[in-house]
Amino acid sequence: MLSARALKTSSQLDIPWRFVPGGPLYDPERNPDAVISFATAENALVHQEVADFVNSRVTFSASTFTYSFSTGGGPQFPKVLAAHLNEFFAPYKELDGHEIINTGAATALHEILAFSLGDPGDGVLLSRPGYGRFELDFGNKAHMSVVWSDTEAENCCAPEVVEYFEKTLGESNEAGVKIRMLFISNPHNPLGRCYPRETLVAIMKFCQRHQIHFVSDEIYALSVFDSGESDTLPFTSVLSIDPTGIIDTDLVHVTYGMSKDYGCAGLRVGALITRNQSLLKSAKSIVRFHNPSGPSLAIATAMLEDRAWCRAFLANTQAKIAEAYGSFTKELRNMGIRYLPGSNAGLFLWVDFTPYLPPEHLSHEERQFSLAQKILDSGVFVQPGEEHALRPGWFRLVYTLDPRAAREGLRRLKAVLQHIKW
Repeated sequence: MLSARALKTSSQLDIPWRFVPGGPLYDPERNPDAVISFATAENALVHQEVADFVNSRVTFSASTFTYSFSTGGGPQFPKVLAAHLNEFFAPYKELDGHEIINTGAATALHEILAFSLGDPGDGVLLSRPGYGRFELDFGNKAHMSVVWSDTEAENCCAPEVVEYFEKTLGESNEAGVKIRMLFISNPHNPLGRCYPRETLVAIMKFCQRHQIHFVSDEIYALSVFDSGESDTLPFTSVLSIDPTGIIDTDLVHVTYGMSKDYGCAGLRVGALITRNQSLLKSAKSIVRFHNPSGPSLAIATAMLEDRAWCRAFLANTQAKIAEAYGSFTKELRNMGIRYLPGSNAGLFLWVDFTPYLPPEHLSHEERQFSLAQKILDSGVFVQPGEEHALRPGWFRLVYTLDPRAAREGLRRLKAVLQHIKW
């Protein structure tokens, strides 16, 4: 017999469509009939460049394999990351590494934050649409609940989002779910938009009024590019905003990692950046369950220490994402498929499949699941309902696949949608 908490956690695996299907990956030569997934946010465009750097430039010293090298990031990597963040995130007060603790991926940080900032049954406030796996990050072990504020894609990054947060927070508290923190992904996941400074300040003031923590997940911070779209904004880090007169410094926290901007999801290196000494102490007390590996830190350190390579890599990455975005959106327009304009960040698009949904007499969930199954039957995986949008029919599509996989996936998608019948 399993424990009650293990049974509850493992039951997540039985939720329809919650997880990307396993099995062999698509390869045009070796496995041309495999399913192509547009659901996993990885940047395959830079994997070879990363592999080439690691294979030619990284060596492991004997100390790499000790506990002290990797515990909480060890003595070296937080300083290296601080220098990197000082250059690209423009913090209002320079970082020196003492504000940083490292874990095995950013996902682990969410659990640490939930464990440290809330109790079981407390709530984390998010706007919708939003990355649905945050429910697992905060809920599976720390047992905090994600409380979705009923926003639309068009307004969840605008300053008026605070009005929705006020309403939702009041309703949640009345229902007995006390909101302990407000969480955003900036750039936004799944919208691929950057938050304007005005909105970030408004959210900070909201959190100060209600004495709740503000967590900004900035994992896509340097995956910002020229999309050619109008009304796009540059990335503004929460770290760059002087909190004086706005919010207590101890209420502001940022998460980052190597998985997205550097195409290193398998490296498993995350970072919590906070000036809250009590939170850092709490994180250190439980990081033994979430430490990154020594070899992962050695690789990440080498990447960030080589500033010339790092700058060139990021510039090249942004150019490749922009090219993929242009090709993908051009084909969507040719197919007559609408997507949310104004994106210039991240690895994905917010795409409208509403015209292809089955009849409205079915439930919101049934309509999306039925469409996703039709598409999966054609060899393409898109994940329905994961982003908790108010309206059915919107899907997050990742376009930073191997270009051959992206082209074949769109070809299959076009074939099924052209002939779909209910």
